[in-house]
Amino acid sequence: MEILYKDESYKIMGACFEVFKEMGCGFLSAVYQECLESAIR
Repeated sequence: MEILYKDESYKIMGACFEVFKEMGCGFLSAVYQECLESAIR
């Protein structure tokens, strides 16, 4: 399987890892979603 948008996928995954690293585990997904939205703006 080939990833179609490699650069965009890499940036999205990086943002996800940064949010998780900063917030840690144990939150509801809505919290992570809100943090991720502010991280990619």
